[in-house]
Amino acid sequence: MSHETLAAAQVLFSPGQVIEVRAITDEGMASGYFDDPEKLAAAVDPLDSLPGVQGIYVILNEVNPALLSRRANRIKTRLGKKDATTADTDILSRRWFPVDIDPVRPSGVSSTDTEHQAALDTAVRVADHLNGMGWPDPVIADSGNGAHLLYRVELPNDERSRDLVKQALEVLATVFGDDRVTIDTANHNAARIWKLYGTVSRKGDNTPDRPHRRSRILSVPEKVGVVGKELLEGDIASERLVVN
Repeated sequence: MSHETLAAAQVLFSPGQVIEVRAITDEGMASGYFDDPEKLAAAVDPLDSLPGVQGIYVILNEVNPALLSRRANRIKTRLGKKDATTADTDILSRRWFPVDIDPVRPSGVSSTDTEHQAALDTAVRVADHLNGMGWPDPVIADSGNGAHLLYRVELPNDERSRDLVKQALEVLATVFGDDRVTIDTANHNAARIWKLYGTVSRKGDNTPDRPHRRSRILSVPEKVGVVGKELLEGDIASERLVVN
């Protein structure tokens, strides 16, 4: 069992919370639902070792616990047309505001070390700036190709929350994106998949200049503070975010 994957699940999810694991593979989609992080880590390990698995992901937000019965504490590979996965309407509430910082590069390939470092450096800049605006420290992670910032939120799953997250991501992308890195503005829907840390990112072939890397959590605050709605509705959402 991967202790890194287990630790990531324990950081991202509450005890007993139902988690969907979803993998993109050369043979199609794989998916399973878990309410036991140890069983999740044990099921993910053999899947992560397969070269045809491009990436393994989770749904960050709170999933309807009834979905556990779809594939209870197991992963089914090569889903059929009738095998459902988590939809936006299956999310009970939003738990995370996710910031995905990705280096600019051709699609379908891993990042170079220089590109990878540019994303990690930008993540520090974004976190420092938001901290100066009163935001709590985020969970900081290495996606394998870029960088992630995760801020805890407590928001309902409704159109207002979706629009609030979307606008905040668009402002961050405008302010911090450049010719080296972008901030993904598509991560506003409630059932968006997100990298499961401790697993390998495999985009394209594993070459010396563009290697496959293992994703990992870099830092977790001693206390993960919640971003109040007023912070999302304040300077960042009203497009008054200014970087000196």
